[in-house]
Amino acid sequence: MNQDSIQAIVKEVVERLSTQAESGNTTVPMAISARHCHLSKEDVEALFGKGYELTIRSELSQPGQFAANETISIAGPRGSIEKVRILGPARSMTQVEVSQTDSIRLGPKVPLRISGDIAGSAPITIIGPKGSLYKKEGCIVARAHIHMTPKDARAFNVRDGEWVRVTVEGERPVTFEKIMIRVSDRYKLEMHIDTDEANTGLIFPGQEGIIKKYGENHD
Repeated sequence: MNQDSIQAIVKEVVERLSTQAESGNTTVPMAISARHCHLSKEDVEALFGKGYELTIRSELSQPGQFAANETISIAGPRGSIEKVRILGPARSMTQVEVSQTDSIRLGPKVPLRISGDIAGSAPITIIGPKGSLYKKEGCIVARAHIHMTPKDARAFNVRDGEWVRVTVEGERPVTFEKIMIRVSDRYKLEMHIDTDEANTGLIFPGQEGIIKKYGENHD
């Protein structure tokens, strides 16, 4: 690809973003996250054997992320859930994400948290084919959030860490409050909700929500 072609593509992208901002387009595609687990490399080996590496079942929408072929079971004081999908690649810390409905089944009070905020969260036992782990913390109900790139953030006039509300119109209209914006060059524009939230609004993957900044009049 020559320099003129590259410049033409860059110009087209910039114009598209400018048009989006000027037109007030604030829609974001929805993605629905079922219960899943992120594992540290150390915990992958504890559950599957020394030197074990996760294998790719399917690529996820967020760049570089994948659903692994491997699954684990999770257990709480009241019950357990089998075949919980592991998402890769391995991370620096282990985190189990469940819905509120799942937490009732497991037993402990699982806090609502932004992904990554596991300090003081619920304990969980993770069971694999070669071993099991008891984690004193690490189980959360993930708070709904929006992934976007810095260019998206400029187009939508939002910043990393900002709270917004998102309205989804359809057969069962619903507005989600306190949705955090998460900005990174590694992200793709997408709002993540769990299965409970999707069921509340009869939301399907790819359906769009409307971002509304707090303090703005959208009536």
